[in-house]
Amino acid sequence: MTSVPVLPQAPVAPRYPRRNRARLLESFDAITESCSRILATDHGHFESAGELYSLPRFVYVGRPGGGEMIRLGVFATLHGDEPEGALALIRFLERLAESPDLGQGFGLFLYPLCNPTGFEDHQREARTGVDLNREFWRNSHQPEVQFLESEIQSQSFHGIISLHSDDTSDGLYGFVRGAVLSEHLLEPALRQGNRFLSRNRRPQIDGFAARESIIHSGYPGMLQSAPETPRRPFEITWETPQKAPLDRQVSATVEGLEAILAEYRRIQSFANHI
Repeated sequence: MTSVPVLPQAPVAPRYPRRNRARLLESFDAITESCSRILATDHGHFESAGELYSLPRFVYVGRPGGGEMIRLGVFATLHGDEPEGALALIRFLERLAESPDLGQGFGLFLYPLCNPTGFEDHQREARTGVDLNREFWRNSHQPEVQFLESEIQSQSFHGIISLHSDDTSDGLYGFVRGAVLSEHLLEPALRQGNRFLSRNRRPQIDGFAARESIIHSGYPGMLQSAPETPRRPFEITWETPQKAPLDRQVSATVEGLEAILAEYRRIQSFANHI
């Protein structure tokens, strides 16, 4: 039997009452029970401060689209103080359940709670004091990172989308990496999201050069495919302005995700006819 890793604990001075993980996941479970195309599993387990944690995974299996299923991984709450992405995924799953055509041809792997201890503690880092979004493919000892790296490798995603919110930005923006397709998918997503939130069009965002709300670089250790991956998937990091109203952030994110699916399907259809 594989032993459950036990992590050393960094001292944390609680500033807020602990968030309830179960309450967040109740909404996901309710949608799963009502839609036969959604499967729920817990991915990986680890122990922290005497409690057992896991990373929930919800998989939406769309109706066949006439070709290979397009596998996308969508990751939220990698920073524990950014729950907006997880809330958007609840709405996104509801839309998929209500409108099956939206997810046709896709296998959508949703990871709404990638940093459960940080989420509980209202903090960016995991309870160990480590920023998980600086740990990928750097031989990290963090079990959350190890589990997600395993998923990224085993699922061979065609695309990876990370959902974040930025308390220093006054508008929507995003990072792109991997396949050249990334920018062509992010731009229509930003246009759709702009219906609810303005875009950050500054020439420098978060310390990086930006053009039309898009950054073509990123931080070492950000969640992405393995560096040695021979055929990189498209990789998008979506950032909403955290100080904006929550309902607008959720709506912008859902519209952005839907735009990515629609544009990917359009580009694939065009490629199949040339």
